[in-house]
Amino acid sequence: MGSLAEFRRPLLNRQRERAELDGLLGDVRSGRGRAVMLRGEAGAGKSALLDHVAEAASDMRVVRAAGAESEMELAFAGLHLLFRPLLDRLEGLPGPQRDALAVAVGLRTGDAPDRFLVGLATLTLLAEAAEERPLLCVVDDAQWLDTSSAQVLAFVARRLLAEPVGIIFAAREPDKRFQGLNHLEVRGLPERDAKTLLRSVVPFRLDKRVRDRILAETNCNPLALLELPRGLSPAQLAGGFGLMEAQAVPARIEEGFRRRLAALPAETRSLMLVAAAEPTGDPVLIWRAAEQLGIPASAVDPAQADGLLEVGMWARFRHPLVRSAVYSAAPPPERRSAHGALAEAIDPESDPDRRAWHRAHAAVEPDEAVAGELERLAGRAQARGGLAAAAAFLKRAAELTPDPAGRGARALAAARAAFEAGAPDMALELLVSAELSVLNELQTGRLARLRAQIVFARRRGGEALTPLLEAADRLAPVDAGQARETYLDAIGSAIFAGRLGHPDAIRDAALAARAAPAGPCPERLVDALLDGLVTRFTEGYVASAPRLKRVLHAFRRDAAGSPDDNMRWLWLTYLVAADLWDNETWHDLTTRAVQTARETGALNFLPLALTYRAVVHVYAGEFDAAAALVNESHAILNVTGNSPLGFAETLLIAWRGEERATEQLDAAAEWASTWYEGRAIGAVHYMHAVVCNGSGRYQEALAHAQRAGEHDDLGVFGFALLELVEAAAHGNDPEAAMAALRRIEERAIAGGTDWALGLLARSKALLSDGQAADLLYREAIEHLRRCRAAVHLARTHLVYGEWLRQENRRAEAREHLRTAYEMLEGSGAKAFAERARRGLLATGVTVPRRTDGTPNGLTPQEGQIARLARDGLSNAQIGAQLFLSPRTVEYHLGKVFAKLFITSRRQLDQALPDQGHDPPIRN
Repeated sequence: MGSLAEFRRPLLNRQRERAELDGLLGDVRSGRGRAVMLRGEAGAGKSALLDHVAEAASDMRVVRAAGAESEMELAFAGLHLLFRPLLDRLEGLPGPQRDALAVAVGLRTGDAPDRFLVGLATLTLLAEAAEERPLLCVVDDAQWLDTSSAQVLAFVARRLLAEPVGIIFAAREPDKRFQGLNHLEVRGLPERDAKTLLRSVVPFRLDKRVRDRILAETNCNPLALLELPRGLSPAQLAGGFGLMEAQAVPARIEEGFRRRLAALPAETRSLMLVAAAEPTGDPVLIWRAAEQLGIPASAVDPAQADGLLEVGMWARFRHPLVRSAVYSAAPPPERRSAHGALAEAIDPESDPDRRAWHRAHAAVEPDEAVAGELERLAGRAQARGGLAAAAAFLKRAAELTPDPAGRGARALAAARAAFEAGAPDMALELLVSAELSVLNELQTGRLARLRAQIVFARRRGGEALTPLLEAADRLAPVDAGQARETYLDAIGSAIFAGRLGHPDAIRDAALAARAAPAGPCPERLVDALLDGLVTRFTEGYVASAPRLKRVLHAFRRDAAGSPDDNMRWLWLTYLVAADLWDNETWHDLTTRAVQTARETGALNFLPLALTYRAVVHVYAGEFDAAAALVNESHAILNVTGNSPLGFAETLLIAWRGEERATEQLDAAAEWASTWYEGRAIGAVHYMHAVVCNGSGRYQEALAHAQRAGEHDDLGVFGFALLELVEAAAHGNDPEAAMAALRRIEERAIAGGTDWALGLLARSKALLSDGQAADLLYREAIEHLRRCRAAVHLARTHLVYGEWLRQENRRAEAREHLRTAYEMLEGSGAKAFAERARRGLLATGVTVPRRTDGTPNGLTPQEGQIARLARDGLSNAQIGAQLFLSPRTVEYHLGKVFAKLFITSRRQLDQALPDQGHDPPIRN
């Protein structure tokens, strides 16, 4: 009946697809990495095209793997299968990368690696392997890759640039895990080729109407055209009576395979079922299991003769749909027998995971031994970073647990793993299962907390507040530590809800937390943070400032020793530091958070840390550095599939004064309203005020600043007051300005930092006259020069220069306006720089308007790489930090050198602009 390659001959006429794939091979041979996803329904010819390109790459090293539906629960199974031929190079990787990849693929034990540190290791491994000759990775049935492998391979594919590496995926349906890759759709055959193929398998003339119906209903799918006629008599085909009713093409193909299976001997079908149940295709294991079931070796002959199965070095089905047809056609008892035989055939010492997996599929009723084995398997999966796999194993373990209490505990653990794996719907289903079991008070409290955390993760507005408070109340009598952490989450929920929540929501949450039992001894950082925020929202800013300053100092002091605390609570400590204008703590906490996330490979946390760090760069006047971190955060979020973090990008747009700023801010406000994040709405009004002050539209700035100040949003309100004072001072609204100044004064004195005192002096100066104003401006400059708030320092020079011009002190005005212009233009704050330029023109100084774009033409990523190289990092170190291969870093540095007209790293220090720093004042 033909070989496995039978239907591939007509596919070689696919000129469009072949040209694209041949182009990929050409790029890889030239040292340019590329990746592509072939997408098309089952049987369209994707596998044939993969075979073609693998044969055409005879001068390359080719590694291949295929996803298996039955292995989707096994973390990194696909990665291990693809890279088995390359693992001998593992020891040559940098230590953290080597360990992460080794743990992921089960070669050694260790702490759970972040899957994107595994991604960096994979990229490095591929780049190293390609040093000898170009490398081609071919992955069929990518829709069935386990989640961990898919994310890692997608991460690598998006980062190929200067490596002679090609990756070709093939999948049936669009898969969000591979978003951003170039897709090549593989459709049915051209009608002419389809007719030719149909004639080759139907040895008589078909009625034209029947032929056209076959072509239409199969969409000219080659495998469907081959399989449809099988098992039908000439009379059935000739008259069209044997054609199936309308159904999807893959279903038609699978039904054709089922008809062929039905004609095979029972023992052959049993052997094929064992092969279908064991996705690795290991023939030794399959024959060992077959022997246990009493299946003779001759059972394979009819399957091989019919072209459905080949057994050589590996067992290989004609097509994945054959495997699917074999498995789905078998009655459940036969499937369980096959899995049971495979479990018995596997050595429990060498492969305990796969044995447990088969035992779970063989079980028909609750079995504590199997459930316990699955629980241990889940632990091993979690240790390798496979949270999705751990959740699946724990779920099955719960189903097989006979004891109700044990069943509830395992369901709750499965729900936690599912939530951490980014599967909240599955987590909620498991929580329902856990509730139907027997839970103690502590477990009931943890269940309530997890359910509330899922709500908070989905929508950070006030929806989570009530369930978080209820969970905290449940936990308080049984676990004070967890209860206090939950109260802190509740306060955080109320903070994010802001003006869209109940007016007293934050105070009510703080009062509830105040009644919580004391935390463990000695006091944890999180307990001190909770107590400080309780004071902040019950007694006010001034009363809480001393305690919160001590808390921030403790977090800053212990950032290196307690990295978990720093990362876990950065979303709150960051806001508190901003609220207190504590620039040094802001800088240290975000720097340490990014460093820790990079070192540990915590890429689910890294985008948040990069976003917060980017904000610090913005206020330091380092806009290019901020933009590079924003771009890096976006790139990681595109891989992880997590929600975008737009605050830093929007803030950067506002301070740059870009033309699209208003439109972008309006879109951000709409998004915030949709997600019920009232704090974000306050932040958007603050940023609108920045934009309007920059362009001199003071009445608009005043209106936005007043709207921002309608709610005391943590980390926003104080900044909005600053914009309000400047807008009101220029807009002739002294009453509004003085009211805002009083609020700034109480905050700045309570905070006591140079940033706070400098901003206070500046605000007072804007509302003063004569010598008092002069002294206040100079005081503000002295304070701000001692901290990392270059944009506020530059704007202080700006308003001081404008005031001096009004006082007819033109020479002094030029000095400060020129300083402001150079700082603001160097940072990229174009609207404020234009304001300074107009001030200089008014003093008689001609300053040409600069064109858009950076003076050196570097992209944000090139600028980031250049700065790291300037600071002494090697290509490998830069690549490890930015998740690029050393060759890609080298490629970008080549472009940097060309744009800066330099030839070595030693010249970078002088060639790169030093953004945001105050040049010496000229006398």
